[in-house]
Amino acid sequence: MSKPKSYARDEVSDNYDAIVIGSGIGGMATAAYLSKAGKKVLVLERNYAPGGFTQIFKRRDYEWDVGVHYIGETHRPNSMIRKQFDYITNGKLEWAFMGEVYDKMFFGDDVYEYRSGKEEFITSMKDYFPSDAAAIDKYIEYIYEAQRSQRGFFMEKALPPLMGKVVGGRMRKKALKYNRSTLEVMQEITDNKKLIAVLTGQFGDYGLPPGKSSFMMHAMVAKHYLAGGNYPIGGSSSIFDTILPVVQESGGDVYITAEVKEIIVKNNKAIGVRMEDDREITAPLVISSAGIYNTYNGLLANETVEKTGVAETLKKVEPSIGHLCLYMGFQHSTADLQLEKPNFWIFPDNYDHDKNINDYLSNPEKSEIPVVYVSFPSAKDPDWDRRYPGKATIDIVTLASYEWYKQWAGTRWKKRGNEYNEKKEKLSQQLMEALFKKVPQLRGKVDYYELSTPLSTQHFANYQYGELYGIDHTTSRFEQRFLRPKTPIKNLFLTGQDIISCGVGGALSGGLLTASVILKRNLIKEIY
Repeated sequence: MSKPKSYARDEVSDNYDAIVIGSGIGGMATAAYLSKAGKKVLVLERNYAPGGFTQIFKRRDYEWDVGVHYIGETHRPNSMIRKQFDYITNGKLEWAFMGEVYDKMFFGDDVYEYRSGKEEFITSMKDYFPSDAAAIDKYIEYIYEAQRSQRGFFMEKALPPLMGKVVGGRMRKKALKYNRSTLEVMQEITDNKKLIAVLTGQFGDYGLPPGKSSFMMHAMVAKHYLAGGNYPIGGSSSIFDTILPVVQESGGDVYITAEVKEIIVKNNKAIGVRMEDDREITAPLVISSAGIYNTYNGLLANETVEKTGVAETLKKVEPSIGHLCLYMGFQHSTADLQLEKPNFWIFPDNYDHDKNINDYLSNPEKSEIPVVYVSFPSAKDPDWDRRYPGKATIDIVTLASYEWYKQWAGTRWKKRGNEYNEKKEKLSQQLMEALFKKVPQLRGKVDYYELSTPLSTQHFANYQYGELYGIDHTTSRFEQRFLRPKTPIKNLFLTGQDIISCGVGGALSGGLLTASVILKRNLIKEIY
């Protein structure tokens, strides 16, 4: 199997056509598209493990994904996302379908299943809410309309500035009709509070409750999963592992422990990067997959940013919320533990996502956890038992504010002190208790657990506030015209989740868009 190189051990040449900063799915997708166009691409990853949020980590003979819990539509060979993955991996990445049910929503003792397939989903929702059949039909209609309208919205990001000024408004108009809060749109459809809460239960996939998120984002997620969920066979690291050879086939390389200190700009033109050890590597193109904040506030000199005028524009968007993730390991097989493939979404029983999150973020000690998301990776991956016989793993995720952990910022990972560890332990027990109430057979069988906080995300992903989803997916975000691949600096491009949307699918599409702009080709037509 191909492996990335180590910046500390292996020589790096200057003979590359492009440099990509960051090996997450956005960076790797961009690198693969450019590689298949014949370009020799250098990918630089600051972490010791490549893949960004598609990477895995191991403890005590267990393995966990850190960001890939399920992906929609990849079981459909002709879907756009499957076509993209097949193209950038030469068809090597395989997927396991999660089955008839992919999400289960728990509100107290009430359970609602998200069933795979548009008609199946509609039928099940109408079974739960027989008096709201017309509202459910209208909701599905809105989801499809909003999704279709976004094609022009995102294609406009690929246009040259002058052309964008001429036709951009028209291309964006239909999509912006849905750039209202998710709650506002839902209340236009129905006044049934329970139905709204159930249909918006996946808000954790983008980190904002219905009252604060744009319906454009909600529609992307809801439509993405409507046909069902999938998991990469061999675990989430299979995504990076199958893209890497495509980059290498064109003479490209991926280097780990390769931290970029600065993007070198001369006469408003990006000419390469300066590494943490002050070595300069030059290339005709520089592409940042490090996130828009890291790029403008960390990788570019202040005077360079000032000249672009982006500093003021950045104030119009905000970083997304952080998260906690509890990684659990069991010395029992998935079958022995009777674990299911569907994800669990566990909520308080009042059906009010916005109130629950507001209460929790303002007073976490006295409020119920507003959302507990549970993923069962060892149940989803058909290759798991071959790699880890007699073992099982579970991930539990919830939202968390960086401010709660700010006092430990600057301390070393794994050495943050007793108070920090005690706080983590208390939260770990709360999350486990939420799980045990739904899967009681797990109680007393946990062999290992470890909790990550926004400081962990800050440490490993280099996000300033430990944010999980890049820029918040508010209505303000989708109004901004500067969130596009081409920057005001010549030969400097952006890619990843801040260009289109969060998640693997969003970052993957960001890579496609950026590569299309660089190559001046409509790659969508070429691969679809």
